Amino acid sequence: MLEFLAVLLAVSTAALAGYTIRQHRQMSVLRATLANRQSILSELERTLRERDSAFGSLQQSLAANQPSGPCTVVDANQSDALAHQVAILNVMLNATDDALIVVDDELHIVLANAATSTIFGPVQMDAHLETLTGSPAIVSLVENVLAYHDDVIEEQVSIGDDVYLVRVRLVMLGSSALVCLTLNDITQLVRLNRSRRDMVANISHELRHPIANIRLIIDGLFHDQDKPKRKESISSLRAIAHETDLLLWLVQSMADLSMIESGQAIVRMVEVNFHELVDGAIERLVNQTERKHLTIVKHVPAKLTVLCDRDLVQRVVVNLLHNAMKWSPEGGPVTIEAETSAEEVVVSVLDNGPGVPPDQVERIF
Repeated sequence: MLEFLAVLLAVSTAALAGYTIRQHRQMSVLRATLANRQSILSELERTLRERDSAFGSLQQSLAANQPSGPCTVVDANQSDALAHQVAILNVMLNATDDALIVVDDELHIVLANAATSTIFGPVQMDAHLETLTGSPAIVSLVENVLAYHDDVIEEQVSIGDDVYLVRVRLVMLGSSALVCLTLNDITQLVRLNRSRRDMVANISHELRHPIANIRLIIDGLFHDQDKPKRKESISSLRAIAHETDLLLWLVQSMADLSMIESGQAIVRMVEVNFHELVDGAIERLVNQTERKHLTIVKHVPAKLTVLCDRDLVQRVVVNLLHNAMKWSPEGGPVTIEAETSAEEVVVSVLDNGPGVPPDQVERIF
């Protein structure tokens, strides 16, 4: 039995590690995307310098060919080269999903791409940066770059409900100082990190209880080994079996989540008696029910048949009931209902708990 428990713990640990590795891989992909976009920014800076050089050459040509007499014609090749550079710059500016803003040393907007308008609305050239962004944090980053001549500063900044990685870079064009800002939307990455932390915390919390219970039962069996009590031993073994079933269920849930995220989940659709499926879910939670003196009220038609993957749907029902039991006051009822609606079955789980805080509804559902 102890060897079996050790195997269970090893499987649980391996599953948790596998989940963490997969999350790490997803974050690595997102970081690679950030690096790729940074290379686009570097190319934009190079193009800016080339355009400035071409513009300077054009100015020199104009000065050299414009004496006191009538205006002379500018070299057509130089004009075409400048137009070509400007066209390339415009294409590159608007090819990225990142907002890109260029301001002068007084924080007036010199250049902005189409993505900037998506975040902040219409852009007015020569407007102050804070007028456009409404973000003192972004303005502070630009002021620090100009004051301390730092090459690059980056920081996470919240704008509304979204989070952006703001990268600020100082660019010297001759004696003039310009500041390039890129805003990369990392809301998804931040949410992924938060979900990963929540998942690890929840798994650790859920695994702790069955492991602790198994340990207590085993200690009790060792303590009573010189006092053979067949009935009590069988009861303890049943409790161990229940807790190990719960551990296996938690590990399987992690494996299912991994399969779903990877797109490799196999759904086996068969006709299932939903009344019996709910009975099986309730049986899995009998210990939790007794511990809090809860009553599970079931309103499910006895002959209700559904087309579903039995194991997956039963885990969903167990999750819903377990969550309701977790937040219900001791001694209260937890109700599960199933009603037919057109060609669907609507399942509801009701409890007397505090409910989901309004600010968490969107993130959970």
